[in-house]
Amino acid sequence: MNVRFQKTPQGEVAILPRREFEALVARAEADEDAGTARLVIRARREVAGEDLIPKAVADRLAAGESPVRVFREWHGLTQQQLARKSGLTQGYLSDIETGRRRGTPLRLRGLADVLKVPLDLLVVG
Repeated sequence: MNVRFQKTPQGEVAILPRREFEALVARAEADEDAGTARLVIRARREVAGEDLIPKAVADRLAAGESPVRVFREWHGLTQQQLARKSGLTQGYLSDIETGRRRGTPLRLRGLADVLKVPLDLLVVG
């Protein structure tokens, strides 16, 4: 590389031919692109295997819909199926979904386990 240094009032600067400067910039951009690609690959590996919540489900939750109902429907379960799998009656589950009951922590834990979501996503507060 053909570099020369020159003192200026702002400090010492390096001067090099334009062709070498452009090659250096291109190499730096390629390195940055490769670094970004590595970060994306790592992020994809980290979330692989995690159950991500689809945007449509998140939108329904944000709109204030019953989390139990939203997650039940996302998993394609009827109230009867979810009630049976979680050891509840269909009426009790209906009361939770409509807000007539809050559900005990133990019952909500059972629902969270069946729905494969963290318990705190089912707690309406």
